[in-house]
Amino acid sequence: MVKGSTGVEVKDVQIDSRKIRPGAVFAAVKGGTADGHRFIEKAVENGATVVVCESMPLDLKEGVVYVETENSAAAAAIMAHNFFGKPSEKMNVVGVTGTNGKTTITTLLYKLFTRLGYKCGLISTVENQICNRRVPATHTTPDAISLHSLLKQMVDEGCTHVFMETSSHAMHQHRTTGLKFAGGIFSNITHDHLDYHQTFDEYIRVKKSFFDALPSSAFAISNADDKRGTVMLQNTNAKKYFYSLKTVADFKGKILENNFSGLLMTVNDTVVHFRLIGEFNAYNLLAVYGTAICLNQEKQEVLRYLSDLAGAEGRFDMMVSVKEKIIAIVDYAHTPDALLNVLATIKKLKRGFEQVITVVGCGGDRDRTKRPVMATVACEHSDRVIFTSDNPRSEDPAEVIKDMEAGLGAAYKRKYISIVDRKEAIKTAINLAKPEDILLIAGKGHEKYQEIKGVQNHFDDKEVVREFFELLKK
Repeated sequence: MVKGSTGVEVKDVQIDSRKIRPGAVFAAVKGGTADGHRFIEKAVENGATVVVCESMPLDLKEGVVYVETENSAAAAAIMAHNFFGKPSEKMNVVGVTGTNGKTTITTLLYKLFTRLGYKCGLISTVENQICNRRVPATHTTPDAISLHSLLKQMVDEGCTHVFMETSSHAMHQHRTTGLKFAGGIFSNITHDHLDYHQTFDEYIRVKKSFFDALPSSAFAISNADDKRGTVMLQNTNAKKYFYSLKTVADFKGKILENNFSGLLMTVNDTVVHFRLIGEFNAYNLLAVYGTAICLNQEKQEVLRYLSDLAGAEGRFDMMVSVKEKIIAIVDYAHTPDALLNVLATIKKLKRGFEQVITVVGCGGDRDRTKRPVMATVACEHSDRVIFTSDNPRSEDPAEVIKDMEAGLGAAYKRKYISIVDRKEAIKTAINLAKPEDILLIAGKGHEKYQEIKGVQNHFDDKEVVREFFELLKK
């Protein structure tokens, strides 16, 4: 339904009424915390000449066009796609989805294709990049307006390839609707975001919808060793490819050596040494290699550059104290499976005598069901564990820790202590460590803040570790 004359010039598209300027379209989107329909009047006051909404307001202003649509979020994404000149159609945009590995895969692809001589864009949890210019990231996948604006900037700066994380939230909220993807990658799927999706089946369905929507001109690459890797691609029109460490696949790898100096592995019968560590990174490297081949790059060139690349910040990020040779690993692992993968990797790298001390918490206002599971995984695969705050957000951090402790059996009671203050927890772990012990500081990785009662306070796990390592020298 349309109310008013559509013969108006549109100067901007926004979903935030505070950003409206005269001549703009305001799309009233229903979000998780706020309904844009409540701000229609404010948007019109600020100069909106077109309002897109799912239900017509009672008070229709003279000179304003009102368009009623079934889904304002989807409409906003398509309008942004058109308004910014369909930027995704002018570059090779590759989307990466899955529970774990998205940031490492997109970051490696960005670094690899930059080394190969292309101008590239990166959209990730850690950061956005336009060629070599860093743009701060606020979400894994930006809102539709910000996303298309970012892509337009990439086109304007000559980017030919863009590698972006496509989160399940973004797909469900239509932030990626209207984008043209040259390809898609599936890493894995495990227990996460059930606070948002409610059921695991719904989480899977949303992830799968990304591949269902890929055009026949695109490629789709999936992890054959994930039990849902084949299901993800069963309805896609894209060209299908698989990568694997365990079965026959288009992009097949085999780990020959795995230690703190990196991975020695075969990739489709070529032996390569990579700087990255651990089986989970072997999968990430295969996904990146497969994508490069699908984007018509030369195999030996790809492997040569890929062998020299470091991963994303805060992903198995390793530091060593000078004197005692204590190894501290800062990792973003914030799901049970991610934590298990990192601890399993550490276990394989151990020479036998070292303690593994894990510092871990769980985020507030997020999926509570994973808290006791995270605690159990930490205790089962560590010698000592310190439960602490992650980003408690609006929750009492002590209550979050209690939820973690509730899942532990009597056998683990002697393994852990709880320290609410995260800095104190890291300090305690370092003080408990003997020479050559391994510390895992899990959950926050690259983040430079800790959110407490709605306020983001500066906090950097790596910075804290370095501070206490310096004290060990004295």
